[in-house]
Amino acid sequence: QVQLAESGGGLVQPGGSLRLSCVASGFTFGFYAIGWFRQAPGKEREAVSCFDSNDGNTYYADSVKGRFAISTDTAKNTVYLQMNRLTPEDTAVYYCARGCYDSDFVDYWGQGTQVTVSS
Repeated sequence: QVQLAESGGGLVQPGGSLRLSCVASGFTFGFYAIGWFRQAPGKEREAVSCFDSNDGNTYYADSVKGRFAISTDTAKNTVYLQMNRLTPEDTAVYYCARGCYDSDFVDYWGQGTQVTVSS
């Protein structure tokens, strides 16, 4: 069955960096869009970044452009999210997802990993 397993969350100070990893299994990695969403307390889940294998496009939310970078390792069925210059506004649960752009286009979710940016 399809599984998405995230790791790499934690507590970091403002201005710091974290790298999230998501190992995918149960499907052919390169045939699907895959990426990252996040949900902060009291807010809707939003797309952060994703890579769409169907058209080769990479998406970034405006709020993370220039700070976050998504990458994939198809040999390891893994997608990464490198997050730099983190701010308290980046605090959220980050979810790996099969799908892109909007929650309506996601058919599988990981369990989520907490990222907290605080001094």
